[in-house]
Amino acid sequence: MSLKVGIVGLPNVGKSTLFNAITNSKVEAANYPFATIEPNVGVVEVHDSRLDKLAEIFNSKKTIYTTIEFVDIAGLIAGASKGEGLGNAFLANIRETDAICQVVRCFDSKEITHVEGSVDPIRDIEIIELELILADETSVKKRLQKVEPKFKSTKDKEIIFEYNLLKKIETQLADGKLLNKLDFTDEEKIILKSFQLLTTKKIIYVVNVREEGLIDDNKYVNLVKEYAQKTFSPVVKICAKIEEELSELDAEEKSIFLNDLGVNESGLNLLTKASYSLLGLKTYFTCGPQEARGWQFKEGSTAPECAGIIHTDFEKGFIKADVYKCDDLFDLGDEQKLKNSGKIRLEGKNYLVQDGDVCLFKFNR
Repeated sequence: MSLKVGIVGLPNVGKSTLFNAITNSKVEAANYPFATIEPNVGVVEVHDSRLDKLAEIFNSKKTIYTTIEFVDIAGLIAGASKGEGLGNAFLANIRETDAICQVVRCFDSKEITHVEGSVDPIRDIEIIELELILADETSVKKRLQKVEPKFKSTKDKEIIFEYNLLKKIETQLADGKLLNKLDFTDEEKIILKSFQLLTTKKIIYVVNVREEGLIDDNKYVNLVKEYAQKTFSPVVKICAKIEEELSELDAEEKSIFLNDLGVNESGLNLLTKASYSLLGLKTYFTCGPQEARGWQFKEGSTAPECAGIIHTDFEKGFIKADVYKCDDLFDLGDEQKLKNSGKIRLEGKNYLVQDGDVCLFKFNR
């Protein structure tokens, strides 16, 4: 299970520079539209100091972190929903992601051209979101054309339910609103997922600033924060160029560089945390002498569901799980002391796994 986040935005806003930074790879980042033609994919390890401590305690041969998969998707322009520019490829690739990381340019520059001729972050955001809405409207209309004739001549509850859901969606889109701000029932969410609509995805706004903008927010950043606040969307401020420079440094050099800049952590770390929080992701651990490993899971997942992340057979044959908090292990030093103090619990099928749990799953083969 790997979280997949699409990096999107208008051409020349810093998408590919950011991608270079978070994957430490060299994607072409040229100063002209459509430099990125095919989606570039990079898998990034999410370093977790808790896992490092666990690996040390268990003397593990390998340490395996959770990952985020970032996809650098071709630049978008107005008209993408109708196939303008690389619109069709953009819209197809974004359907594959769990969330959208929308990079917004928040700095002036005479050297770097802007596809719209000026810097206006709210206009840029609205261009992208309008294209997503228009693409979803097209998809919904096509689906309604198939369902509506059946709806008029049937008493089938499933068809009636789907039709009513489509009309609900159609109204939201016609009002120019994203579907990720609309409340859906659990039953509606199941049907909705099969539609693969773009505006159901949650959005992180990544404001790209100059180095001097990292400490104090400029007028453009303030505009984006005000816009995002209305939709309860997270905003992460980065300087893509600095992130690219940081990616070339070792841990100690990064720390010194960040201190010199007057910031506590890199933009990538902030983006990672925002991505996890946005999608309600947590981490549990499995540990032993061979490997210490982190596993992503959705908040509210049961022990069998989390076991199934490792292997589907673990979920099918789940019996019970030995569980303890990694913090308790750090306090006491080893598992024997945990046992002696009653900190290791035996949990069943209804247990909701918590962030930071260390789990040993037991199952029938």
